[in-house]
Amino acid sequence: MTTKNLILCAIIALSGVTTAASAQSGYTPAESNLQARETFSDDKFGIFIHWGIYSMLADGEWALNSKNLKHEEYSKLASGFYPSKFSAAEWVAAIKASGAKYITITSRHHDGFSMFGTKQSDYNIVDATPFKRDVLAELAAECRKQGIRLHFYYSHLDWGRDDYFPLGRTGKNTGRTRQGKWSDYCAFMNSQLTELLSNYGPVGAIWFDGMWDKDIYEDGMTAKTWGLDETYALIHKLQPACLVGNNHHITPFSGEDIQLFERDLPGENKAGLSGQGISPLPLETCETMNGMWGYRMVDQNYKSTKTLIQYLVKAAGKNANLLMNIGPQPNGELPAIAVERLKEMGKWMNTYGETVYGTRGGPVKPHDWGVTTHKGNVVYVHIMNLQDKALYIPFTGDAKLKKAAVFADKKAVKYTQDKEGILLKFDDAPAEIDYVVELTFNQSF
Repeated sequence: MTTKNLILCAIIALSGVTTAASAQSGYTPAESNLQARETFSDDKFGIFIHWGIYSMLADGEWALNSKNLKHEEYSKLASGFYPSKFSAAEWVAAIKASGAKYITITSRHHDGFSMFGTKQSDYNIVDATPFKRDVLAELAAECRKQGIRLHFYYSHLDWGRDDYFPLGRTGKNTGRTRQGKWSDYCAFMNSQLTELLSNYGPVGAIWFDGMWDKDIYEDGMTAKTWGLDETYALIHKLQPACLVGNNHHITPFSGEDIQLFERDLPGENKAGLSGQGISPLPLETCETMNGMWGYRMVDQNYKSTKTLIQYLVKAAGKNANLLMNIGPQPNGELPAIAVERLKEMGKWMNTYGETVYGTRGGPVKPHDWGVTTHKGNVVYVHIMNLQDKALYIPFTGDAKLKKAAVFADKKAVKYTQDKEGILLKFDDAPAEIDYVVELTFNQSF
């Protein structure tokens, strides 16, 4: 992921650009792809995993770049990478317990190290480490066993390969002196993607990141330069239902099936990475559980369970999924505090999951007090910030409210409805993390 101020400044300037270039020309999604989009939107909650040899430095996934390390020396980390505590079964069980429906894991990050047994380079977890195990294969098998969907993050940029040339904005000080062919690099990426989509069973999505590294947005040839047409067509040929998402921070290209937002809910841009417009594609926002994506020893500033739950609910209220990140330790374990947060979120989802899973953004736009989600003729009012004993909800249209009840115990809520909206009356001001009121109308939305 991108976290550096240098990149933020460039992306802010470019975030509003809509390029005329298309990617997968004339793309018509397969029926299985359209169904996968619906399933994706129904899932609402996934877990992001940033894990690689950078975890050994305990300083985040950008250490090679941010510390101006030389790639030749950095790559020696692989010879000591032995995550003896890694257990795919334990990972998937902990993630499933949170209520998450899918996992997105880094197959190759910007440092160029592959976390799977690729034949395209020996710089991978099977060939370059004493561990000799394909963790993605083990994770794929366990996901199938436990009923969790698996997605693969794949970096478009590489701070180590000579054929990633000309260099981008980042990775300029990693010691590369040779100038390889860009066409070779594109062929390498497509070959690796072919492996990921051929050897690991059904893949829910390919989650691209790193296109923002190149200074090519202004020429309107972004998609062509990166070969997106060929790459997206390859993915959809190998697995038609596999969804393509790209964290490029601009308007989605043809051939992309989901739209991604980084560290912001759709329509917000507090982090400076999400100034693009909102497309009609299924939406997903990614956020960290603490401050970093990859493991950083000194970063113990984990968000509270309340903050994480409310972020998930706010995402659902904006018709988006939440992809919440965890950076595993170098020994292969998920941090204990992260596992605790997963358990706490799972406990809440066991009660309130029905108001999130399978819903779409509700008919009432988000407000300071909270958001709404809906399913059929039922609207869930998620109240997260209210100091009063009454809530007026602006609501126009022909739908008539038939019943209002507290979701948790089905206790009736007093209400009145007029042509301008609905007034809900409570015995006390709501104090829960998310006080959910279930509204049943005489028609679907």
